[in-house]
Amino acid sequence: MGSGSFPLRSSTMAGVYFLYSVILGLLLTLTLPWWLMQMLRLGKYRAGLMERLGRVPARLGAAGELPVAWIHAVSVGEVLAVVPMVEAMRGQGFRVVVSTTTHTGQKLARGKFGEGEVFYFPLDFGVCIRPYLRALKPKLVVLAETEFWPNFLRLAAKSGARLAVVNARISDRSFPRYLRFRGLLTKVLAPVELFLAQSERDAERLRAVGAAADRVEVAGNLKFDAAPPVESAAVTKLGEQLWSSGAPVLVAGSTVEGEEEYVLQAFRMVLREYPSASLVLAPRHKERFEEVARELKAKRFRFVRRSAEDMAAQDLRGAVLLLDTLGELASIYRYSNIAFVGGSLVPRGGHNILEPAFFARAILTGPFTENFRDILNCFENNRAVVRCTTKDLGITFLLLLREGQEREALGARAQQVLAQQRGATARSVARILELAGRGSA
Repeated sequence: MGSGSFPLRSSTMAGVYFLYSVILGLLLTLTLPWWLMQMLRLGKYRAGLMERLGRVPARLGAAGELPVAWIHAVSVGEVLAVVPMVEAMRGQGFRVVVSTTTHTGQKLARGKFGEGEVFYFPLDFGVCIRPYLRALKPKLVVLAETEFWPNFLRLAAKSGARLAVVNARISDRSFPRYLRFRGLLTKVLAPVELFLAQSERDAERLRAVGAAADRVEVAGNLKFDAAPPVESAAVTKLGEQLWSSGAPVLVAGSTVEGEEEYVLQAFRMVLREYPSASLVLAPRHKERFEEVARELKAKRFRFVRRSAEDMAAQDLRGAVLLLDTLGELASIYRYSNIAFVGGSLVPRGGHNILEPAFFARAILTGPFTENFRDILNCFENNRAVVRCTTKDLGITFLLLLREGQEREALGARAQQVLAQQRGATARSVARILELAGRGSA
């Protein structure tokens, strides 16, 4: 197929799409035992199964009189990023429906946008996609980040929808792989009329992998425009409980397998100097809650589970609070003295550091942050984040706890960076409205 110098004929592309669908079907068939095991053991992927297979849920209703904008946001991070965009598009007279891939993203989206406007993204087969296009008749389809599903892009464009990708990014890990398939990607991406990249580097990479150069623009990162987390009464009560002793509170959020060991070693160092300190430990994935609880027990830490019925009566001084609930971490960052954001001590690409920045908290992260490369660059350029390794996490905690003035300055700079980088939503909405023929926002 070469590097894309020779155009692929429509008959050839039809064959390519057919072959893609066959291979995708075979892969799903071959991996079916694994999917079934995940459903039975962990309950994963069971929710929304029929929606993924193409059954349009009755709660969506018919298309109605308002033009429909279909926004796809894979999981929690993408859902939070598009919240201001959804509100702006609704203000411009669109009915906005939102699809997600993950269960946590679905739950959050239904809470943000209403159950009647949220559904699971269909599998990338025509038989699963067409029912949604017929029912919703979208005028606009907006994909967050890099959800390049070939059949979906082709069929959405064929239905008459205008296609845009917002907050577009190509990670360091994905870029070489995409380059190998540039010739094919040039055709797959052809239905997309507008790519709004997070940064100039992402824009350059999009052009390099096959996006039409005149369709790629830089709009900034939508995640800087996300609204501060809404704090529940339960979290407020928990925060008061954490702060009641006046001792330091550390939060280790979104930790992944292999990280808790180092976080707990660091906390043990802190306890030697601050015996009443507390650690809030929040594993990224709920299926690991039990595993982390066993690790805490094996390492002889006194710990309290957030889900425990008597949690409110527990003394959290010198203890680990295992946050085995969903949806509370973002608000709990408010009650930290130092926030470590996980997925970064081991090579997993890192997680979003913006949530603790809302509250002007001192932020620590590990060396592996390629998934949030440009966000980290903004913070590092303004001395608003501290990177650690597995070896120096504990001493960094201690240094910042001892130097209260520097800790507060670090948090203040983080909050300032967050404020300075806002504006991507307004730019993105303006361009999407132009694409839809509705003028500027």
